[in-house]
Amino acid sequence: MDGIASGPLRRAIPLLAIPMALEMAGEALFALVDVFFVGHLGATAVATVGLTESMMALLYALAFGLAMPATAMVSRRVGEGEPEEAGRTAAQAIWVAAAVGAVVATSSAFAPQLLALMGGTPEVVREGWTFTALMLGASPLVILLFVGGGALRGAGDAAGAMRALWIANGINIALDPCLILGLGPFPELGLTGAALATVVGRSAGVIYQLWRLSRAREVSIRGRLAFRPDIARRLLRLSIGGTAQHLVETGSWVAVVRVLAEFGSVAVAGYTVAMRLVIFTLLPVWGFSNATATLVGQSLGAGDPARAERAVWLSGSFASVILAIVSLAFLLAPQPLAALFADDVAVVEVAGRGLFIIAFGYFFYGWVMVCQQAFNGAGDTTTPAWINVGCFWCLLIPLAWTLANPAGFGPSGVFIAIATGYSVSAMVSVLLVRRGRWKLAQA
Repeated sequence: MDGIASGPLRRAIPLLAIPMALEMAGEALFALVDVFFVGHLGATAVATVGLTESMMALLYALAFGLAMPATAMVSRRVGEGEPEEAGRTAAQAIWVAAAVGAVVATSSAFAPQLLALMGGTPEVVREGWTFTALMLGASPLVILLFVGGGALRGAGDAAGAMRALWIANGINIALDPCLILGLGPFPELGLTGAALATVVGRSAGVIYQLWRLSRAREVSIRGRLAFRPDIARRLLRLSIGGTAQHLVETGSWVAVVRVLAEFGSVAVAGYTVAMRLVIFTLLPVWGFSNATATLVGQSLGAGDPARAERAVWLSGSFASVILAIVSLAFLLAPQPLAALFADDVAVVEVAGRGLFIIAFGYFFYGWVMVCQQAFNGAGDTTTPAWINVGCFWCLLIPLAWTLANPAGFGPSGVFIAIATGYSVSAMVSVLLVRRGRWKLAQA
């Protein structure tokens, strides 16, 4: 832990970022494999996954919001040299995650109505409601997986967080073709099989995280599971800003999908394929942004705010160079990339056009992610929330509807709005990092 908190940043950042990027690689690889097999079931199935994921995005926002204070508080206690208190904090984060997840899981009873509300056709509702119900019913697993990973990363155990997601997604990937297409002794369950594979994989990942957290030598939950209202309240207080920032961001994705739903299942399916590719190529940046959160928290805990800021600029520089290179692929071969994950020509056309447009603002995405995680790692979860309100709700959503409908750009207008919203968000985030007030936040 001390080496990460006080060692050279050019060594510490890759040391944390690489396993964190590989952790997300497992998640994104699963997403690509999942859409590959579901894509063989037709546009209706892909649209069902897209609409369900737009709803799940709200759950992910809640999970991210709870994971952020877990990372910030655990890393701060580690930097302060209080590993026992860090272990107690991790334990309270798990209790809070389980309780919140159980409440959210009750939404599964309204799966058909939610699909219809999101603009799903009668065919989508009829064929996809079971998939949606299973995915929403497994909400506790989602939140526990995020929060457990956040606690491990805050402790500097990026490898443990990585292995947990690899286990979850490895099982998921292995079960996908068996349960979706009915390979070997397994029945052909279609979309329902995709959901069951996800539930089994995530269960295994959560079990591994709990085992890892109980076996740690320093930041361990073993013997520290007694409920601590003071720590739980602090986690919930910090989670409000973290949840808000991601609810605002993911709420904008829900609105975007709703706009696209007016253009039919092909538009939604094309968007789903394009965003899966975007998420996959953002993996290295996820690593650098999460590494930034850990280093900022530990550096501030150790009383070294200058080092915390250096970590932000170094991580942001790495991220922007990586995405500048990726954007060239989106510009030069968008449709061939989309065609790897969809058979429908119309779906490929929408996805390819979307990737081409997004490429023009891709350079900025890394700065958004790194700067916002710097705020979160410091315990300042409010600033990113307000940035997201301004850039996504006040800019991206109205611009997406205006360009898609009155301006007549259709689905392309939505992608233009996405590129614009994130570019503006990056500029605002960098400006606020330079102001430096986040270095005074308490966690």
